[in-house]
Amino acid sequence: MFAALNPQIRQWQGKKVWIVGASSGIGAALAKELLSLGAELALSARSEGGLQKTAQGHVNALVLPMDATHAYEWRQAHARLKSHWGDSPYWVVFCAGVYRPEHSWELSSASTQNTLQTNLASVFFGIEAVLPGMLQRQEGGLVLVASVAGYMGLPNATVYGPSKAALINLAELLYAELHPRGLGVYLVNPGFVKTRLTERNDFPMPALQSPEQAARAIVAGLARGQFEISFPKRFTWWLQLVRLLPQRWRFAVISHTTKP
Repeated sequence: MFAALNPQIRQWQGKKVWIVGASSGIGAALAKELLSLGAELALSARSEGGLQKTAQGHVNALVLPMDATHAYEWRQAHARLKSHWGDSPYWVVFCAGVYRPEHSWELSSASTQNTLQTNLASVFFGIEAVLPGMLQRQEGGLVLVASVAGYMGLPNATVYGPSKAALINLAELLYAELHPRGLGVYLVNPGFVKTRLTERNDFPMPALQSPEQAARAIVAGLARGQFEISFPKRFTWWLQLVRLLPQRWRFAVISHTTKP
C-alpha cells in the first residue's frame, strides 16, 4: 500500500537524461545538480547561449538547441541524440515553459498561442518523439514540470493556469497507461520559484524558493519514487487543502486571498 509509485532514482551515475527547457531557471538548476551526480545529459532550449552557460563545457553535457514548439524539431533533435548516444534517452524532463500574468480581460491571441504551444503542445510533441523507444526498452520515464497554479482556477493566470492543469491531467493519464508497461511518470508541481518568469509578478510570493532549492527538491522526490513532487510543502499543502473544499468555500478563500 505504501510502496513507491515510481522507480526510485537514487543513483544518477551514467544515466542518460534529456532536459528540455535547460537554458535558465529550474531546468538549468536541475541540469547542474544532475551533472554533479554523474548523469549524462542532453540540454535543449531555444537559447544556445543559455544552454552553453548551463553546460559550462562539462564533458557529460550535450548542447542540443531546438524550439520545442515545433514537432519536427523534436524529431530532428531526437535523431541527433540517438546518433550521439547510440540509444534513446532513458529519462526526459519537460521543463520548457512561459508565463505571463494576465486577467481574462487582458487576453492576447498571440500570447495565448505561445503559452499553450510552449507549456502544453510541446510536451505532446516530445512524447510522440521519445515514447516509442522507451516502450520498446521498457525502462526509463517522463518528468512533467507543471505548477501548483494548475490545482485550481486562480486569478491573473488565465492561460498559464489552465495549461498547467492540463499537464497535471496528462501526467495522471500517462501514469495509468505507462506504469503497467514498466515506465515511470513523475509530476512536478513547484510553488513560487525565483526565475525571470516570476519576476513579472507584482504581488507577494509566499515561500519563494531559489532554482537550486527547486532542483534539490525534484531530485529528492525522484529518489523517493513519488508520482507528485510538490514543494515547498509549507506552501503547497494549504493549496492542496483548499482544492478539497466545497466549491462555495473554495471560491470564498480564493477571492479573499487574491483580492487586490
